[in-house]
Amino acid sequence: MSDIGQPLWPYLLPFGMQGRDDLCIVSAHGHRVEMADGRTLLCGTSGLWNANLGYGNPAIAAAAAEAMRTVSYGHVFRYENVYARRAAAALVEECGADHFARVLFSTGGGAANDLAMKLVRHYQVSRGRPRRRLVVGLRGGFHGLTYGGFAITGEDLGQRLYGVDQRLIRHVTPNRPGELRELLSRQGEQVAAVVVEPVLGTGTLPLTEAYLEELFRLRQEYGFLLVADEVATGFGRTGTFFASQRWPQRPDLLLTSKGLTNGTMAAAAVVVSHDVAAAFTDGHSVFCHAETQGGTAVSCAAILATISEMHRLDAVSLGRELAERLDAELARLAAEEPLVAEVTGLGCFRSLHLRTPDGAALPPAEVPRLVAAIREAGAIVHPGPHGVQLIPALTYTEADLAELLDCVRRGLAAFASADSPEAAG
Repeated sequence: MSDIGQPLWPYLLPFGMQGRDDLCIVSAHGHRVEMADGRTLLCGTSGLWNANLGYGNPAIAAAAAEAMRTVSYGHVFRYENVYARRAAAALVEECGADHFARVLFSTGGGAANDLAMKLVRHYQVSRGRPRRRLVVGLRGGFHGLTYGGFAITGEDLGQRLYGVDQRLIRHVTPNRPGELRELLSRQGEQVAAVVVEPVLGTGTLPLTEAYLEELFRLRQEYGFLLVADEVATGFGRTGTFFASQRWPQRPDLLLTSKGLTNGTMAAAAVVVSHDVAAAFTDGHSVFCHAETQGGTAVSCAAILATISEMHRLDAVSLGRELAERLDAELARLAAEEPLVAEVTGLGCFRSLHLRTPDGAALPPAEVPRLVAAIREAGAIVHPGPHGVQLIPALTYTEADLAELLDCVRRGLAAFASADSPEAAG
């Protein structure tokens, strides 16, 4: 019998890297993560872009524990619970009660995208437009790996291998409004919604002002719904509580997850505009979606505590101040480091795009080795398409940022040294 390894089968980790103690987390506090091999590393990723306030926030832990003791499992599957009511009201308030009206809870970003795709199609039927079934996404966008989210994800991650149905999905290139105009000129009467990330998560590419202006104009002309996937950009990540709050107009649906509970719970939310909600309330229509762990008392207690802590700490302002320092330091890094071809992103959501000595984009196959070199230098960073992502917590100190960038520099040096002719010889 072949060796099939340990019982745990972690996500997206090659078989040969599974079971290693240097990749096994033992504890996490503040901005530090202790590994099973005894090392303590600086986290430069906010977990998976979700621990925006750092690890181990006592107020969020206490709120979740209290809900566990007092309610245990209170859900929203043909019932309600008071924590879910309060969390929904708080989210509507944060998003803007003049435009948004209701909240559907989910368990993660991918599941929330699944929910949203069903909701926009149901909405169009409710408004007498049953032919509107197409959902348009952006190339390079990431919306999760559940079947619906995987379908709208705009990069090839094996959708054909897994039999993902993309027959009702279309993709266009971000920041090229001509492609979207051309698609809508042919199939505009069939489009239910356009789904966008304010900053595309895979390459941290912000949507331009010109693209957004045309997107809203086309929404008015063709009547599709606009879905803002703020799973990654929400909760202060890009300088406002939600990135779409800087848009000239607001989306019809807003998706949030990651920072929603500071990474402590499997939780997501779809915040729905007054107009979309009315399509269901006017006709007393029941939307067919439910998740066992969606909107539980414990997860909603964590949501409420996270929102409260965001305000107590003034985390959005902290994030803006950190982003200003990050802008300056990354510009200096790019000017001094020959391997860095480009810096992209917004706020505390950034990518370093690297090049090889001959000027070509760093091959994706080389990225894991670069991530490992920076980890060996003392910091955890996230892989990007041709480099690494830096996603520090909003609560980073100046010393934390200096340490992160020092680890990146030392990791880049070690990576380059391993590729040098002397090393090869």
